[in-house]
Amino acid sequence: MSVKAAPASPLFAGPFALATLSAPDGPAFPALVTSEGQVVDLRLASGDEQLTVRRLLEGWPDVLPRLRDLAADSAVARRPLAEFRVHAPVEPRQVFQSGANYRQHVIDLHVAHRAPGDDRPEAERRAEAAEIMDRRAEEDLPYVFIGLPSAITGPYDDVILPAWAEKPDWELELAAVIGRPAHRVGVEEALEYVAGYTIANDLTDRATVFRRDMPQIGTDWLRSKNAPGFTPLGPWMVPAESIASPDDLRLVLKLNGEIMQDESTKDMIFNVARMVSYASQSAHLLPGDLVLTGSPAGNGMHWGRLLQGGDVMDGSVTGLGAQRTRCVAEEAAS
Repeated sequence: MSVKAAPASPLFAGPFALATLSAPDGPAFPALVTSEGQVVDLRLASGDEQLTVRRLLEGWPDVLPRLRDLAADSAVARRPLAEFRVHAPVEPRQVFQSGANYRQHVIDLHVAHRAPGDDRPEAERRAEAAEIMDRRAEEDLPYVFIGLPSAITGPYDDVILPAWAEKPDWELELAAVIGRPAHRVGVEEALEYVAGYTIANDLTDRATVFRRDMPQIGTDWLRSKNAPGFTPLGPWMVPAESIASPDDLRLVLKLNGEIMQDESTKDMIFNVARMVSYASQSAHLLPGDLVLTGSPAGNGMHWGRLLQGGDVMDGSVTGLGAQRTRCVAEEAAS
């Protein structure tokens, strides 16, 4: 899908962002996009036909000043964004996903996923969930698991709902993009390793989150979260320097025009710095990797309304732009 016209208002916070674009029938290429909707082909600007956004991120401390200069140089050739298709802005090698990181979201899920035989009043189960969240915060125990890059799709691409997915759900999230190799970094320095931020919608099939055949082994994230296209990403990677505070951003998801999620990242139990630091204690984070920071309250399980063919999701995060994806049932797609 192409962006039809550059809007009158800025596309995102700051003067520029990174994107991956393509002309009709052309290869994808890394681009600098201005907030007014003008495109600089970074292959031409650098003289490197093999350049990718990931390669830019691998040299981020040196690349960022050059991007600032390009954005400010009116003599650099630019073309309207409307001429191009917008893809996911980065191709990560690793995707780190945070679960149970918004207090109200987890309480709602705890109530929605009533265990068989649990007939306690809703207020009692909400109080129990709140106590669990408070204890997790006190014990400083984030929850991170691994996603597949093959689940990523563009911010305007259709999402195919697999025929086996009984309860597909939305989860709008803030995603941090890593800009320097990070291993065992502290919370105080963790944001220094973040190149920028983008939007992710981390779709989940609620029916397959927990293994019914072997409940003792717990969650099945491969099955429930990693179908092709289950992670619409983008449209832009906005440099971290253009975002005043990742811990005070508004996330809004609309389903067919109706607001479902509307929450601030203030409600996160563990902030972005803590999530990046935590992931780096076990893994070696690489430039271009994503750290998804969890989703706020207001998913389909809360509303009793799951995704189905024909649904349109609009997701936005303060300063990061907006994405729009249409759901297509697998039978219709085939």
